[in-house]
Amino acid sequence: MAKPKQSAQVDLDRVRNIGIAAHVDAGKTTLTERVLFYTGVSHKIGEVHEGAAHMDWMAEEQAHGITITSAVTQCPWKDHLIQIVDTPGHVDFTIEVERSMRVLDGAVIVLDGVRGVEPQTETVWRQANRFQVPRALFFNKMDRPGADFERAMETVRRRLGENPIPVCVPLVDDLAVLHVIEEQVYTFSGDRGMDVSTRPPTEAEQEILEEARSALINGLADFDDDLAEAFLMEEPIEAEMLWSVLRRCTLQGVVRPAFAGSALRNWGVQPLLDAVLKIMPSPIEREVVKGIDPATDAPIEVAMDADQPLVGLAFKVQLFDGRRHVFARLYRGRLEPGDKVRITGTDEVERVARVFDVDANKKTRIDEAVAGQIVLLAGLRRLTTGDTFCAVDAPVLLERIEARQPVLSLAIEPQATKDEEKMLEVLGKMCEEDPTLTFHENKETGQRLISGMGELHLQIAFERMEREFGVKVHVGKPEVVHRETITQSTTHTGGVDRQIEAGDAILELKADVTVAVAPRPRGEGTTVAVDAVTWAPAGFEPSADQRAAVEAGVNDACSVGPIEGNALQDVGIVVQAVTTHGASSSPQALRIAASTAVREALMQAGGVVMQPVMAVEIVVPDENTGGVLGDLQARGATILGHEPDGGVTSIQAECGLKSLIGYATELRSSTKGRGQFVMEFSRFDVM
Repeated sequence: MAKPKQSAQVDLDRVRNIGIAAHVDAGKTTLTERVLFYTGVSHKIGEVHEGAAHMDWMAEEQAHGITITSAVTQCPWKDHLIQIVDTPGHVDFTIEVERSMRVLDGAVIVLDGVRGVEPQTETVWRQANRFQVPRALFFNKMDRPGADFERAMETVRRRLGENPIPVCVPLVDDLAVLHVIEEQVYTFSGDRGMDVSTRPPTEAEQEILEEARSALINGLADFDDDLAEAFLMEEPIEAEMLWSVLRRCTLQGVVRPAFAGSALRNWGVQPLLDAVLKIMPSPIEREVVKGIDPATDAPIEVAMDADQPLVGLAFKVQLFDGRRHVFARLYRGRLEPGDKVRITGTDEVERVARVFDVDANKKTRIDEAVAGQIVLLAGLRRLTTGDTFCAVDAPVLLERIEARQPVLSLAIEPQATKDEEKMLEVLGKMCEEDPTLTFHENKETGQRLISGMGELHLQIAFERMEREFGVKVHVGKPEVVHRETITQSTTHTGGVDRQIEAGDAILELKADVTVAVAPRPRGEGTTVAVDAVTWAPAGFEPSADQRAAVEAGVNDACSVGPIEGNALQDVGIVVQAVTTHGASSSPQALRIAASTAVREALMQAGGVVMQPVMAVEIVVPDENTGGVLGDLQARGATILGHEPDGGVTSIQAECGLKSLIGYATELRSSTKGRGQFVMEFSRFDVM
């Protein structure tokens, strides 16, 4: 390992933490490769289609030609430091986007110049909305037949309900861009588009410029009175004024600046980089992060200040060279190797062994990290995704990162019996890395099941097990994860009245519990209320252990539904009354009684099984539309709409996951490879 380097103390005003996100195959990794090349980080452009992309460093990413895990890097640009997170586009790996958006200050959303907004674009957009991340748009692949800048921007208005503002308009014939603010044409030449030059627009280009500039100023004038007045008075409007208003509106999220080009053709990337510096926020310009005091639940503002006590968020666990590392964003304070940190909300105190800067899968030791940085930490055995860590004597709790529920399971066993323990160890490590990957044993069948977000997600997990850890496995047929709910409301009293042997003594267990159960709207989850319980006989005051036992018994019953024994979902449970019988109503008796009462109430309420319902979008040639629609209806899908667009039709539908297993292969076959299919988990529902 190289000698630790001094962490570059870049002024936070000159730091930009941005993510690059998109629908699968829109070209975000190709864009990132150009950014690294033009900023001098890479001396060679790695192409995704050749399996040589710098940021797609995993063997599985290179083999499949897609991004699987978010990768972090840094690059200098015009006296600034840009920290970039390249995120996956495939919906199976959406947790990578979710946890990246949580720690970013800005994002560039890449869109296909032909298709515009696609299904995963909408998912990424919702994730960015959740964390209020300022965004710019880059319309890529403008050199493709059918690409249309204005039509692609219209999909942003229509499908996302957003306000895109043209900043760089593509000039396709010249592989150039018309800069609406600078009023110049930017051309790209030399070795891989490195040489950027400007020229005044021609007479024909001037007409395009005036129309686009009018659209930009009109879009911004709604949010700035001085700009509106200057525009109405037909006064000259300087570029600096436009940049200033555009920056403020971008940070407020009321407009989305739009750029265009083709990353693969080395066209239009540098103006986007320049704009990132001008319109994206530095760490200290983002809204102050809100936390709470875990002891009192009092709100705490966590200002981006390196001289205050440490606060950071672990947003990803990853194995490097088989060893556990944690990606973290520092929101306050400083961190050096050897420092102790507390995992907020626990008594756990751990020591940070090493701190690294990261470039994809390459790490460089540094001797200090400060607020605003994204770094890699080694030596932390218990810190995991979503945990807040802080100075030992100054606890703060930040908002957690929520993982989505897995929807598809496969039975798994090692090919060699001797690999049994190793397989379990490896699965434990991989599930810690990826919160959407889970592993459990079916108590009835004895099968070990691994669950994930889809077929590709699980396939990649098996490939990694073999390549990284040398564990080959046998895999069973896909099994869709089910949930259970109820159809009616009911109130029921149940309990326990029996004797058990406890050594030489006979222990009597006796208690009665009355519960009310009711169905809840889809997606609202299961709730348990034990706050307003009437305890009998009158005047009886239960102990803390007895109260806790009743709640534990209810939670025990929630893990097993009344039909197939799946976990409950969308059920409200209220404990109304508990009748005790002296010493016989021990905490053990109360727990059994509460669990029994809930299970019997659920049986009376009429249980039903729910399966994952997927939101589906399919893009097929017009001539295949009828056949695809008929096939979807045969699978029990609900067709929500279909829309023709330039020789292809986009079909939106909802369908049970069970009917969609293997569908991508069948669609490619029926459309001669021209059909595209994406699905995203929507909810659990009765089908």
